[in-house]
Amino acid sequence: MPVRILVAVLVIGAFAAAGYYFLRPWLEKPPPPPALVPRVEAPAPKAEGPKYPIGADEAPLPKLGESDPALRESLFRLLDPAAVAKFLDLNDIVRRTVATVDALPRETLARRIDPVKAIGGAFLTVGKDDTLSVGPRNANRYTPFVKMAESLDTPKVVAAYVHFYPLFQQAYVELGFPNGYFNDRVVEVIDHLLAAPEPKEPVLLVTPHVLYEFADVDLEALSAGHKIMVRVGADNEARLKAKLKEIRAEIVANVKKP
Repeated sequence: MPVRILVAVLVIGAFAAAGYYFLRPWLEKPPPPPALVPRVEAPAPKAEGPKYPIGADEAPLPKLGESDPALRESLFRLLDPAAVAKFLDLNDIVRRTVATVDALPRETLARRIDPVKAIGGAFLTVGKDDTLSVGPRNANRYTPFVKMAESLDTPKVVAAYVHFYPLFQQAYVELGFPNGYFNDRVVEVIDHLLAAPEPKEPVLLVTPHVLYEFADVDLEALSAGHKIMVRVGADNEARLKAKLKEIRAEIVANVKKP
């Protein structure tokens, strides 16, 4: 399997599957019942076809349940194994990536499905009481991940995604969307992340119980994906959005024409 396939997993993971990499220092809500991938109710059948149809290569792919070894081997040729061990959990990575992509516009993410490991270091704040806010240095904790995402070659990433697409689609159907199209969901989620608010800093916090929440009730009510974009800091958010725009444009350029 070509190494470039792993780049697809990294990018889709980086922007659509990195949820708890940024969220774990914050309040986590109770996880769903034990299962690797939480199932959701299937939507009503669609009369129309996919909005963004992707046609995969004809090259053979491993079976979904047997894809981890090839992905792991290729990833170790692409990145330093120490970096892989630091950032990623490569068990059932396609299913977990798809489940996390789908969860980003929703209220919560389930920690058990995240293929990206927790960031290290303490969550940094400044001030207290009415001036308690996210510390300006806190964004530095996310910078290595953002730099990794920025370094990826977007055309190669999307070419790999197109090649690997049948397994993503299979995992999406398994998740509970027999009439859905994963690429439509990817574009929808990218658009959702691009629409994340860009609040002026400092971002104020409260501690109604033990862990931090946004003081602004509108920010606290945001989706899991929007909270990620806000919490990484203004500069990192802008950099991630720039890369997301590149990826979206490249995906749309690879849509099959009728």
